Amino acid sequence: MAASTAAGKQRIPKVAKVKNKAPAEVQITAEQLLREAKERELELLPPPPQQKITDEEELNDYKLRKRKTFEDNIRKNRTVISNWIKYAQWEESLKEIQRARSIYERALDVDYRNITLWLKYAEMEMKNRQVNHARNIWDRAITTLPRVNQFWYKYTYMEEMLGNIAGARQVFERWMEWQPEEQAWHSYINFELRYKEVDRARTIYERFVLVHPDVKNWIKYARFEEKHGYFAHARKVYERAVEFFGDEHMDEHLYVAFAKFEENQKEFERVRVIYKYALDRISKQEAQELFKNYTIFEKKFGDRRGIEDIIVSKRRFQYEEEVKANPHNYDAWFDYLRLVESDAEAETVREVYERAIANVPPIQEKRHWKRYIYLWVNYALYEELEAKDPERTRQVYQASLELIPHKKFTFAKMWLLYAQFEIRQKNLPFARRALGTSIGKCPKNKLFKGYIELELQLREFDRCRKLYEKFLEFGPENCTSWIKFAELETILGDIERARAIYELAISQPRLDMPEVWISFAQFELSSGKEGSLAKCRQIYEEANKTMRNCEEKEERLMLLESWRSFEDEFGTVSDKERVDKLMPEKVKKRRKVQADDGSDAGWEEYYDYIFPEDAANQPNLKLLAMAKLWKKQQQEKEAGEQDPDKDIAESESGPSCSC
Repeated sequence: MAASTAAGKQRIPKVAKVKNKAPAEVQITAEQLLREAKERELELLPPPPQQKITDEEELNDYKLRKRKTFEDNIRKNRTVISNWIKYAQWEESLKEIQRARSIYERALDVDYRNITLWLKYAEMEMKNRQVNHARNIWDRAITTLPRVNQFWYKYTYMEEMLGNIAGARQVFERWMEWQPEEQAWHSYINFELRYKEVDRARTIYERFVLVHPDVKNWIKYARFEEKHGYFAHARKVYERAVEFFGDEHMDEHLYVAFAKFEENQKEFERVRVIYKYALDRISKQEAQELFKNYTIFEKKFGDRRGIEDIIVSKRRFQYEEEVKANPHNYDAWFDYLRLVESDAEAETVREVYERAIANVPPIQEKRHWKRYIYLWVNYALYEELEAKDPERTRQVYQASLELIPHKKFTFAKMWLLYAQFEIRQKNLPFARRALGTSIGKCPKNKLFKGYIELELQLREFDRCRKLYEKFLEFGPENCTSWIKFAELETILGDIERARAIYELAISQPRLDMPEVWISFAQFELSSGKEGSLAKCRQIYEEANKTMRNCEEKEERLMLLESWRSFEDEFGTVSDKERVDKLMPEKVKKRRKVQADDGSDAGWEEYYDYIFPEDAANQPNLKLLAMAKLWKKQQQEKEAGEQDPDKDIAESESGPSCSC
């Protein structure tokens, strides 16, 4: 009764009610729980204690436990071959070879395609000097997996190391029946050559070139015969190769090798026949190496004229095809002309030049004419230097100058080359007429400079003056021209004319560059007259006033630096201080940068110069001065705070007084 009452009073545990039965946002899998449990194993298990086996019973017990462990691992997953190999290697370490064999055999029943398993099995037998067992394993391996070359290599190597040459040869023969890769055939050939079996190696080569009929293999076969002194056999191999490939599958490397073989045998006529036969049948694009070797051969042993004619004709055909495909391919014309100039007659060269220059660029833009105009230059140089025909050279230059559209653009080099040619022909009036015409039709700085240089070499200084005057009329903003003109007058000793040129230059409104001013000042300084220093200083002062409105502040700074260098060398202390006060402040500024499409590309920093003389910059200079003063006060204040002992000493000593 009491028992039933107690049972009746037993309470059933309450189940917690789940209010939200929706799935959680982050789902936790069993795999994640296992991984986290593994990661949270903070305590590392200590390694098992070393066990010393003292009697046979304990050893047998150890073996039993170990084997049970291996068998359990294998039973869990039979396909993991590494477990089988570890099991067999453990048995092998205990000298239980028979058990190890049994394990390997069981593993082969599971996966007989595993290459590592066969290798480990055979290596175990070889390591324990079980030759017949190893031979049996290799035999089974190559029968089961005949396409695994590693089995064949190791099998033949084992037989050769054992001195069983006949057995190794037999294995090689079985291997070759499967028509393996090229390296396998080379291994077989090298095996026979190690034992001086040249005839056997030849037989293998005969089979090899039929199984792998590549040109390189035929060449190797022929070189093998040549190396062992069977020259007739080598020639026969080359001839058979030529016949084997025929005209449809010709390869230049075969003929090059054949020709070099005959060259080594001093059969030069045979070499020539081989090269000509190949060049007549192989396309030009595929016979570059053949051409090269044929040329080298003829240079060494043959008639140079004959081979040059052949090569030139072949290459001319190639260039003709290129210029027909694109007549405006001027690079092809240059190559073609270079070829015919090296070999052909003058009339042939002229004919090619005339055909080339007839292809005038269709667009009158200078960038399209830059390569074309060099055809005319080369044509003129050929007529002058190679053909030695001055009259035709003059005609070429004149025709080119008539062809160029000078109203749109010109080529100063053509005018100058023509003038230099006339000078070499001692026709000075023709040269001057050409350069004068060029300046009248299309004035350019390069033409003026070239003409002036010519007259300077002839010491025609009056003509140089006239040319400089025209040059300055054409380009008064070119400061170099003014300087060179003044330097010329200085060299000629006409100081007054040089000074007048400088004064005229600095009066030009468009000439706001400091180079002329600096050159003018140096000219006055080098004159050596009394008061030259004062004149030089006066020029610097005038230049500084003139360039106050110059937008290029670097050029204005360059002038002041030149002035300061002058004062450092010749001025007094007050003069130096005066120039120093004119030097600008270098400040870093920022400005907006716009991209090519006009969008905002951010800010960039740049350096600007603030000159004290500029009235607009006075507030900026005042601000800079105040900033510098504030910075100096801050530094003095920090220095005082860092030296409290000095303040204490001053306070202890008290104020000084005079009685």
